[in-house]
Amino acid sequence: MCGIVGYVGGQSALDVVVAGLKRLEYRGYDSAGVAVLADGGLASARKAGKLVNLEKVLVEQPLPSGPAGIGHTRWATHGGPTDANAHPHLDNSGRVAVVHNGIIENFAALRAELAGRGHHLGSETDTEAVSHLLAEAFSACGDLAEAMRQVCRRLEGAFTLVAVHADEPDVVVGARRNSPLVVGVGDGEAFLASDVAAFIAHTRAAIELGQDQVVELRRDGGSEGGREGGRVGVSVTDFSGAPAEVRSYHVDWDASAAEKGGYASFMLKEIAEQPRAVADTLLGRVDAEGVLTLDEVRIPDAVLREADKVVIIACGTAFHAGLIAKYAIEHWTRLPCEVELASEFRYRDPILDPRTLVVAISQSGETMDTLMALRHAREQGARVLAICNTNGSTIPRESDAVLYTHAGPEVAVASTKAFLTQLVACYLVALYLAQRRDAKWGDEIGDVVRDLARVPDAIERVLADMEPVRDLARSLKEKETVLFLGRHVGYPVALEGALKLKELAYMHAEGFAAGELKHGPIALVEDDLPVVVVVPSPRGRSVLHGKIVSNIQEIRARGARTIVIAEEGDEEVAPYADHLIRIPVVPTLLQPLVATVPLQVFACELATARGNEVDQPRNLAKSVTVE
Repeated sequence: MCGIVGYVGGQSALDVVVAGLKRLEYRGYDSAGVAVLADGGLASARKAGKLVNLEKVLVEQPLPSGPAGIGHTRWATHGGPTDANAHPHLDNSGRVAVVHNGIIENFAALRAELAGRGHHLGSETDTEAVSHLLAEAFSACGDLAEAMRQVCRRLEGAFTLVAVHADEPDVVVGARRNSPLVVGVGDGEAFLASDVAAFIAHTRAAIELGQDQVVELRRDGGSEGGREGGRVGVSVTDFSGAPAEVRSYHVDWDASAAEKGGYASFMLKEIAEQPRAVADTLLGRVDAEGVLTLDEVRIPDAVLREADKVVIIACGTAFHAGLIAKYAIEHWTRLPCEVELASEFRYRDPILDPRTLVVAISQSGETMDTLMALRHAREQGARVLAICNTNGSTIPRESDAVLYTHAGPEVAVASTKAFLTQLVACYLVALYLAQRRDAKWGDEIGDVVRDLARVPDAIERVLADMEPVRDLARSLKEKETVLFLGRHVGYPVALEGALKLKELAYMHAEGFAAGELKHGPIALVEDDLPVVVVVPSPRGRSVLHGKIVSNIQEIRARGARTIVIAEEGDEEVAPYADHLIRIPVVPTLLQPLVATVPLQVFACELATARGNEVDQPRNLAKSVTVE
């Protein structure tokens, strides 16, 4: 969703803000803008399209240099991607500038109220009303933070707001409700951003902002504090003005982790980083006595032992991770497990009680659908365990337990290493439950952990032999449809392979359970149609293996072009594969960790061959922070 940057300190605010926006381009956007405080006034620029369009405007019409500023990359909700709708939005006096992420649900009433008082609003956005309300509140109280608190108490919906006022040239104020905002604290400078990536080149010290809080960054203007420009104070209150407790944390990756590092795209880099990401997610999870540990647990073992159901809530790629987790949780713990689309969950009156354990999966920790589903679950008395990649985000903070994946920053919109690390985290959660509930012996859990520890090497082997997959992808660039089939844990892998192709190549792609082929989908099969088949192990699932070989024969008899992913040594399937992609032998439940990788490479290469931008697919945002 939208990217937000705010800065106050001794550097040129304009330079810092624009650089921060560049680091947030991966979030997806359709316009960009900046505002800086300088020379006793406020100067701004905004432009529809990519950030390069804004940079051209800034070259042609330079803004003055000042110590404080804000910036924004917008993903359109209210009003199209036009110059007029781009942020920042100013009040009629031009003294207040606001950037916003989220949706203000009562904006229509607010706009009508403002128009009735003589305000002119020139955009179609919900955001512009906030700048006018802030201007009115500031005129009455003379303090931007207090004005922000007053305005926030009137707003309905989900929002992150960051604002500046020309009458307070050394102040940047932010607020959040159900939308991400993080503080960066440097040497004589401070930052506000929707993602730590925006300021990681300057500082790795961060502060979490809680729900319904306002933060003020105020520079004292002196020469102390390291950088030219003095100290910057950070104060946080709730919307009523009461001081709020904050938690500081250290970001465990640096600026180089959010750069391409010589790769043609972030997605290619992130695919290549998967062996390390999986290893990092496993690191330190088992102590010397073989006891599994999570990052934060506020659920007593007695509660876990009494749980009678697990419900997984997630969206998109994370939902596919949850579908795979169901197999592991039910097999290892013997607990029934349901997997729900978070966007549908609370609207169907799900059956939840204190004996339900809900597992919420979100890379960003800010996915609005998942967050609202989590809150509904907690209202019903269920305990919630979060799987997340982002320290300090909302979903982990509102959960009863957390397991952080350690994928590092994932910049490409289409998820790759986040998906694999979510899978690993799901396996660890399943084993943790099995251990706490005495559902598996210690040596059995140890065997699985050792199998997981060998997976990074298996992924390395897959990545080393991907050139034939790239060649195949390039040969299919003129195709418009690809089907994906799988059985058992291969079925969610098929769904994920189809999703990647939709996201990146803008092709019609569908994933099916292979056993359903004759119940309708086989009607889609025609001459030379590419069909990708994820084949289960002939050792671990021999019955299913024989059945899927029959499926391959059926679709091949109807002229399909079969692309078969099968483990090394599986010779029975070879005669029926037009293209055979080999993967290392791993235990059945862990096969998705290696079977997914060729599908990621396939989608990335096919999209590139079609001339698409793989890091920023059309119409998509990295983190969906509105419902």
